Amino acid sequence: QVRLVESGGGLVQAGGSLRLSCAASGRTFSSTAMGWFRQAPGKEREFVGTISGSGGYVHYADSVKGRFTISRDNAKNTLYLQMNSLKPEDTAVYYCAARQISIAATRPGHFDYWGQGTQVTVSS
Repeated sequence: QVRLVESGGGLVQAGGSLRLSCAASGRTFSSTAMGWFRQAPGKEREFVGTISGSGGYVHYADSVKGRFTISRDNAKNTLYLQMNSLKPEDTAVYYCAARQISIAATRPGHFDYWGQGTQVTVSS
C-alpha cells in the first residue's frame, strides 16, 4: 500500500504561483512513477503531468506546459508541482497519484494509489 497526502493548495490571484507537495509512504519511492491530475466541478479528472521513478522523464498536458513544473525528491519521498502564471481555468481539486512501477503514465486508470486532493482556486 502507498499513502499519499497532498498539501499546498489555496486561493491565489490570476498570474500568481503555488507549489503543491505530495508526501508518499509505504513503498520504495524511487521505484514509483507519479502523476498529478485535477478535477474541476462537473468535469472529468484531467491529466496534468507525470514523472518517472528516477525523475528522468517528465511529461505535461498541453494546457500547463511552460507554466507548471513537476519534480520529486526521492530522499524525502515527496512529489512537487510548481504552478506559475496561474489562470482561473486552473481552478480544481488537484490529486497526486502513484503507480506500482517506475514508468510514467498519463491515464488515471494506470495509477494505483491516489491522495485525497487539495483545492486550488484562482481568482480573476
